[in-house]
Amino acid sequence: MSSELASRLIQRDRLLRQIRCFFHERGFIEVQPPCLSRDCVVDAFLDPISIPRSEIGLAVGGGAEDFSSDRYFLQTSPESAMKRLLADGAPSVFAIVPVFRRAEIGVRHNVEFTMLEWYEVGGNAASAIELLGRLAQTVFETDRFETVSYLDAFVRVLDLDPVTCAVEQLGDRVAEIDAGLAESMAGDRDALLDVLISHHVEPTLGQTVPAILTRYPVTQAALARPCADDPRFAERFELFYRGMELANGYDELLDADELVRRFEINNATRRQNGRDPLPTQTTLVGAMRKGLPKCSGVAVGVDRLAMLQCGAAHIREVAPLTIDVA
Repeated sequence: MSSELASRLIQRDRLLRQIRCFFHERGFIEVQPPCLSRDCVVDAFLDPISIPRSEIGLAVGGGAEDFSSDRYFLQTSPESAMKRLLADGAPSVFAIVPVFRRAEIGVRHNVEFTMLEWYEVGGNAASAIELLGRLAQTVFETDRFETVSYLDAFVRVLDLDPVTCAVEQLGDRVAEIDAGLAESMAGDRDALLDVLISHHVEPTLGQTVPAILTRYPVTQAALARPCADDPRFAERFELFYRGMELANGYDELLDADELVRRFEINNATRRQNGRDPLPTQTTLVGAMRKGLPKCSGVAVGVDRLAMLQCGAAHIREVAPLTIDVA
């Protein structure tokens, strides 16, 4: 074994030990969700890798549990399986697992990567943000972390209120970056906000200590609950350090009907962008109808933690092996 490979494997092993110790000390139980399932979380922009049922020896329409799908999916996140465990009575849990996203290749992306995900039973946004911040302090050996709301960060950097300003103003600011892109997104507030956040705001976050961006617009809630004190925003938050996005978390939505509604909106966006729709009556919906307990959840990119921890410029420098895309 080369000294370079040995060093890389030892650094990764150290990080995984840090993570496991952090959660075991706080009473979490490690679980191992499956990588392959008959459905997946319906995201507007993430494409799962699917496999025909016939390829894994399963007949279509074979039983009461069948969801009338002829495909199984490599999971983009262990969320569905972990929430099913919570609905069955599991305590606070964490998992470190491989996940898969089609066509994601780049400096910070790989088709297969490692995700840390956890759910705190009885948790809320405040407890999850605190736990995430403490984890970041442990991994990066900083003495503190900071939080800033989406609204405050947007106003500070761009001097615009992301919720109340005219969508034309957002379009004008995006046009300063790319006129063609602004034209293609005309009238789409969330798409314009995403461009401005990624181009102007995210590079400013966490330059000295880890920073958690909180209270996203409710139109970008994903699977988070609306904020009780201001329904324009949602209890969604993300971790950044040195300008890199590392984690995404929620005070978890518990309303199954609202989840289906959001899935349907995501499918509409998928169709508009030329993506195939995904099943909306999923095992996750079933778990929520059964009774998902109040909880908070966070997903963290382990490879990105490793990149920052050892100063790597590319994900292939910290992944033990990557797929051959040549």
